[in-house]
Amino acid sequence: MNIIGVDVDSTFLVCQISRGGKPSSHSQFNNTLAGHRKFIKWATSGGSNARVCMEATGVYSLPFALCLDKEPGIEVSVVNPRAIKQYGGSIMQRGKTDLMDAAVILDYAQRLPFRKWQPPNEKALEIQHICRRIIQLNAEHTRENNRHKAAKRLGALGKVVAHDTKLSMSYIQRRIQSLEQAALEHIECVPELKALLELLCSTTGIAGKTGPRILAELMTLPQDMSAKQWVAHAGLDPRPNESGASVSKSRRISRQGNMYLRNALYFPALVASRRDPNVKAYYEKMLAAGKKPLQAIVAIMRKLLVSTWGMFKHSKQWDGDKFYVMPIEA
Repeated sequence: MNIIGVDVDSTFLVCQISRGGKPSSHSQFNNTLAGHRKFIKWATSGGSNARVCMEATGVYSLPFALCLDKEPGIEVSVVNPRAIKQYGGSIMQRGKTDLMDAAVILDYAQRLPFRKWQPPNEKALEIQHICRRIIQLNAEHTRENNRHKAAKRLGALGKVVAHDTKLSMSYIQRRIQSLEQAALEHIECVPELKALLELLCSTTGIAGKTGPRILAELMTLPQDMSAKQWVAHAGLDPRPNESGASVSKSRRISRQGNMYLRNALYFPALVASRRDPNVKAYYEKMLAAGKKPLQAIVAIMRKLLVSTWGMFKHSKQWDGDKFYVMPIEA
């Protein structure tokens, strides 16, 4: 069995390989389809099977991982870059080059349990890419809006720029609407995704704009993940901060997870805390327990995610009593 650590960037695949436990050697390939084919031939030379470990680097690593996953003699593990970085620190990695990073990834793959990567649904990946582009355009719209306001304050001096930023905002808004429609059309084409979106949108606070964003992030996850793993993936898991008798700080969320999913849950949680009676009761309970408003909203985000997991698993629509049972008034 060949074990290979690969440092992936936009241009190259820098590789360290251990063939049957022998001392490692290195090689480099272009991060292109032709380069992927050469890598596969090199990794499986002599008819050997191979285990390949790499960091999750988004658009740089995904095509490579998908290509390897189709090869019967290759198993792929895609690891959170934070885990590799912390592992490198634990073995006292000195310096940072692509080759050194590949060596750390190889050592990680040899010493720790190998977790095979499960490729996400390609249609879900496409929807996710569209939704993340919408987020980028929303950020650009906000920046243009700030520029527009600044230009208007200048009066006649900023008239031309104010007019231009207004046109720019209109153009960006049309592009956002076009992409939102495209995301919905893609979901409509897949009966499974369509049914899940209907379940998701039955939740108070989730509708046609936020629903696809949340769904796109959830549907790229392995199907066997638990609700607790969903929470950890979103970075909404509470992180204790205690040490000895002198340090005992209040818990905060880890934030070591999918920021897109975490951000997509914020406004639905905020709306639900005002419009859904069960969620509102839970929010008020959190405030009465001494939690700050933002802490209560984060707690709602976490419970919404767990509720969504249950809705998907059992094909049930939103039920406020499943989220929180309101106390019976005397």
